[in-house]
Amino acid sequence: MYAATSSVSAPVRPHRTLPAGGGGPYLEPGRSAAPAQGAVRARRLPGPGPQPLSGRIDLSGPQGAQLRTALASVQRICPEFAPVQVLRRSGRSVLLVGTTGRMTAVAKVLLDHSPEWRERYRHEMAAYRTFVRHRPPVRVPRLIAADPENCTLVVERMAGRVAALQRHPVEAPPRVDLRAALGAVCRVNQWRPPAELFGTPLNYGRRIARDSELGLLTDRDLGDLQKLLHGVKLSGTALQFNHGDALLSNLLLSPAGPVLLDWEHAGWYLPGYDLATLWTVLGDAPAARSQISRLAQSAGPAVRDAFLINLMLVLTREIRMSETAVQRSMLATAPAQPASGGALSSGEEQRLLLRRLHDDAGMARRAVRAAVGTR
Repeated sequence: MYAATSSVSAPVRPHRTLPAGGGGPYLEPGRSAAPAQGAVRARRLPGPGPQPLSGRIDLSGPQGAQLRTALASVQRICPEFAPVQVLRRSGRSVLLVGTTGRMTAVAKVLLDHSPEWRERYRHEMAAYRTFVRHRPPVRVPRLIAADPENCTLVVERMAGRVAALQRHPVEAPPRVDLRAALGAVCRVNQWRPPAELFGTPLNYGRRIARDSELGLLTDRDLGDLQKLLHGVKLSGTALQFNHGDALLSNLLLSPAGPVLLDWEHAGWYLPGYDLATLWTVLGDAPAARSQISRLAQSAGPAVRDAFLINLMLVLTREIRMSETAVQRSMLATAPAQPASGGALSSGEEQRLLLRRLHDDAGMARRAVRAAVGTR
């Protein structure tokens, strides 16, 4: 943070044992679908990567029809793709793992074809095409096939374990994992691909105004951020390449080095956007937060101010997402079951997370005001 004397600690959340994979992109064996009519038998994946699940992909019923449509989109651009397992499915997309010859692959198919999501998918496909000729300084999956029109992407499945199973880890990851994550992000931020290959995903002035209209920023916040933004622009601070979604859940760790996934937000930002994202999700890792704050301050006042602008905008986004999750948990018809062993329910965790994010926003707000006072 800006002020060296400011506390960067966050309220300690009670311990909760994480399920084995339930919150991340890979499902544990207990989550595999039961065999049903119209199911596709799973194959055993070759190679040293994470072991696949046994069982079948259920293609029956309404959800099966959705999967059949997604699979048809994949096999249209990659006929040799043989499905093995559903990695993740939501109302917006489906993620399938399968084989393409001797290689394991992941297919990502968009289900929500709204303009915003179509643009995100096309942006990610463009990023993977760019990586074919301009290799980033971190490992990324190799592009196998892409169809921007139908928003279908097939990439190599990389070996490794995910750095965190949740967007906001309940427990601080091991120090060695945090060092690997921070190192990977810093290498990406130092990369200078041709400027015309990536756009500027975030319009800062528009985003600040929108957050103010939504009540996520006070009138003073609005004025302070506009002053900092104006100062950063006047200083001539160059834009920085950022992954744009530098969550630990988008990082695989392997002996060959970290692998960054999900490049749909990659592009040119004010310096420190990825660092602000990492700071926000590391609520239970105060030492890592302090290191990030020192990095943000080490490059001078303009880069520090850019980091603070990014931090406020990342926090308001996470608060908005968390508020939506809390509202959904409150509207759930089934009463929440008490968790065993003193663990918290999902709704309680969301409320604790929201409280912590508001505390973090208060710290960031004070740092922004201190920075404005030095201008």
